[in-house]
Amino acid sequence: MSLFDWFANRPKSDPMNIQGQEREIADGLWTKCTACGVLTYTKDLRANQMVCLECGDHSRVFSEERIQQLIDPETWQALDADLMPTDPLKFRDRKSYSDRLRETQEKTGLKDAVQTGLGQLDGLTVALGVMDFQFMGGSMGSVVGEKLTRLIERATDESVPVIIVCASGGARMQEGMLSLMQMAKISGALERHREARLLYIPILTHPTTGGVTASFAMLGDIILAEPKATIGFAGRRVVEQTLREKLPDNFQTAEYLLQHGFVDAIVPRTQLKKTLAQLIRLHQPQATPHSLVHLPNPLPLSTTLIH
Repeated sequence: MSLFDWFANRPKSDPMNIQGQEREIADGLWTKCTACGVLTYTKDLRANQMVCLECGDHSRVFSEERIQQLIDPETWQALDADLMPTDPLKFRDRKSYSDRLRETQEKTGLKDAVQTGLGQLDGLTVALGVMDFQFMGGSMGSVVGEKLTRLIERATDESVPVIIVCASGGARMQEGMLSLMQMAKISGALERHREARLLYIPILTHPTTGGVTASFAMLGDIILAEPKATIGFAGRRVVEQTLREKLPDNFQTAEYLLQHGFVDAIVPRTQLKKTLAQLIRLHQPQATPHSLVHLPNPLPLSTTLIH
């Protein structure tokens, strides 16, 4: 046997194999980072909001966990939780839309692709909508549009800021034009919210695409994004074929959009709640000039700047 054959045929070492005995890892006990490959104790990863402790990669989280990360304990008040989708077009592809809805609802425990409600964020009352990618790719159907519109209208009536965590593949094709109508409906509600001089902050997570990007995801007063999130309207291949040119490797990433002015800030998930609280406090109504005239010694302007 040649030296080459010996190396080719020798048993390959396995870091999880000690003295010929394979070690079994309890299912769900460890999580392997898809970016750097490091194994992390799942409990520690969840404590760090599903952000890799080694490389900072942001794993996907769903609506229930997002709410827990952003809303103070025991302050969440869900809105329109029983609103259910229907099948007005009797749509069918490989299976009927009604069957697909039922299966997804049983699998996820959700009624549709968004959860909405009121709650306290670091002691501040906010109206929060969280899209859930595990429900048909976070696609925007009639229920998603109706729940977000009602949330925004409730926030306008109660003069509270709106935060929407976006995670979506876009409009839901099974509802056709009814899905596309939600873009205008939500945008109209946001315009009335803006006219009331109230704050709206969308948070763009991986992925935010299609009709969601083309409507409420890009209408924020301050637009935040998570690191390396995919954000865009049409897919890369469609854009390249339309423009007939090669796009940069980082095209449609949060970093690319920040560089080109479409996003105001990229905020790591572990800093998101703190950042949102700071932004909301900065945009709360300030004291009126009438109340300031009674101050005996007004401070110089330079001392009132916020660092």
